[in-house]
Amino acid sequence: MKIGVFDSGIGGLTVVKSLLEHKLFEEIVYFGDTARVPYGVKDKNTIIRYAIEAVEFFKNFELDLIIVACNTVSAYALSEMRESASCPVVGVVEAGILATANALSNKHERVLILGTKATVNSKAYETGLNALGYENLQAKATGLFVPIVEEEIYEGEILQATLKHYFSSVAKPDALILGCTHFPLISDVLQGYFGKKCKLIHSGDAIVEYLEKEFVFSQKYEKTQLKFFASENPDALKTIAKKWLNF
Repeated sequence: MKIGVFDSGIGGLTVVKSLLEHKLFEEIVYFGDTARVPYGVKDKNTIIRYAIEAVEFFKNFELDLIIVACNTVSAYALSEMRESASCPVVGVVEAGILATANALSNKHERVLILGTKATVNSKAYETGLNALGYENLQAKATGLFVPIVEEEIYEGEILQATLKHYFSSVAKPDALILGCTHFPLISDVLQGYFGKKCKLIHSGDAIVEYLEKEFVFSQKYEKTQLKFFASENPDALKTIAKKWLNF
């Protein structure tokens, strides 16, 4: 299978990493809209317009599937992308909801949702989890983590201070939804802060779980062909991809 992975910038590479680890696809075409990142502070109509433009870009390739790695786009523009695309489109929010439900047998357990301002304002995770009977939910916009990760700060005083800024008055959850694809890069620090018993829901692992439920995969691909495109400075994207994906 040949798929496209769309993200507002570089964060979706964490989703690509999970896809590579599970050897699901023969070819992955990644597109990061790096010229217009971040999406998390933009309004709904702008996000939808950018998302439809991404679908148009992917029409240059004969894709079997498009994965929307960006939580913000998944929250606001998935239906519009599906209307415009000629192949199935799946997003990390619906996958994250499924993964959370699979991780928590007790529907009264506390769930903390982290994301950009736009993702949190959409209430997409709460709506999906409420429909499954989960009500002990709290969402928090933690946008400062995005530039911290992009500065390759994965531990240390700056990150610890940001954790205290956001979570000093937050009760420790039973599950933590990493509702932004940058956040898995600081998952070890988040796990340490909230404790080993807290279950972390990672968009990359969640999308793999979702895909394996919804689609039939007849074989594993030992080597996946990767193509990287960006709306601005594609060389920088490729450099980061080499670091994060170890290729």
